[in-house]
Amino acid sequence: MTVLRGRVVTPTGVLDDGVVLLDGDRIALVADLTTPAGRGAAEAALAAAGEALPDPDGGLVLPGLVDLHCHGGGGASFPDATDADEALRAVAEHRRHGTTTLVASLVTAAPHTLRERVALLADLADAGQVAGIHLEGPFLSTVRCGAQDPALIALPDVELTEELLALARGHLVSMTLAPEHAGNLDVAARLVAGGALPSWGHTDAGPEETRGALAASAALLAGGGRSPRATVTHLFNGMHPWHHREPGPVGEFLAAARRGSAVVELIGDGTHLHPALVREVHELVGREGAVLVTDAMAAAGMADGSYRLGSQDVTVSGGVARLTDGGAIAGGTAHLLDVVRTTVAGGVPLADAVHMASAGPAAVLGADDVGALEAGRRADVLVTDADLRPLRVLRGGVEVPLPQTPAPPTDERPAT
Repeated sequence: MTVLRGRVVTPTGVLDDGVVLLDGDRIALVADLTTPAGRGAAEAALAAAGEALPDPDGGLVLPGLVDLHCHGGGGASFPDATDADEALRAVAEHRRHGTTTLVASLVTAAPHTLRERVALLADLADAGQVAGIHLEGPFLSTVRCGAQDPALIALPDVELTEELLALARGHLVSMTLAPEHAGNLDVAARLVAGGALPSWGHTDAGPEETRGALAASAALLAGGGRSPRATVTHLFNGMHPWHHREPGPVGEFLAAARRGSAVVELIGDGTHLHPALVREVHELVGREGAVLVTDAMAAAGMADGSYRLGSQDVTVSGGVARLTDGGAIAGGTAHLLDVVRTTVAGGVPLADAVHMASAGPAAVLGADDVGALEAGRRADVLVTDADLRPLRVLRGGVEVPLPQTPAPPTDERPAT
């Protein structure tokens, strides 16, 4: 039995002194040691296992994090991976930082490339290495393409969608669609029938088109599906700004999230969105209406330099990834724990920020065995220091190696 003690973040709040007991690949007990009942349950379970209660060390115990939108990391990119080892390098980079459940995101590409990448990632999903696949395109707006290649953006194609669903073998989680393309309502219907979610985004749509697409997807999902709510791909990014005379889609997305018919993604890394905006959205739609994502690309965990994102060249400078040609932001370089840290520093309560990066996205996946510290769930646990820096990661009860800390230079001298 593995015994973890600290400030424990549960679905209902933070236990100032709690303990999490892991038995094999499952969570056996979560107990509040400040109450007689909780301490008694923990001591009884530990006595039966011949274990002792460790002293508190001031750390935090969180559920393993869940990222719904990730293109890569550790120098590897899902849109560019041609074999399993390359894709697994990206998975490992994020897992070492506490993301124990990850959806692999692709970008707009030629149909033959999408077929190849979906087939590769479906094998990794079968093996339990990724939680599923997100297709960011190709049925998007060329006006709001962001880092998507406009030359490869296509009109809605139900037949290609059906091909990709078949290749994904039940592992397609979502597909980003622009509401202004009427044919995307047919694509959305096919996605829902195939067990996937429409994710509205990369759009120049106005309020009417956006509201119509949201209503259509809500009706489709009312009949059952992976989740009862559509998602919105990285709210604010890759879409018409929210302007008081030209409102665009943002207000409709927020309204849908507030009434419980959509979930908005927020890239709360401090680059894509200001932390105050993340706090404001949280206060508007609540922790159930938004999820934190990374939109990470190959440079996550890596040094500044040159990278690729699908068909596009990317230059990373100062930790910010931009298209080499044009300068559009081209994905994130943060891990999801970094996003949580930035979000908490911006004013969102710790329990809510963690929920938006764990239980909330797990609900979008329709996964009830990850995302929360509750007895019976998979033993995915992240232990951090008080500043939300990773100290220990377990996935299914198995220790995950942490990132290596570089040794200081041998010629280091004291500052004068």
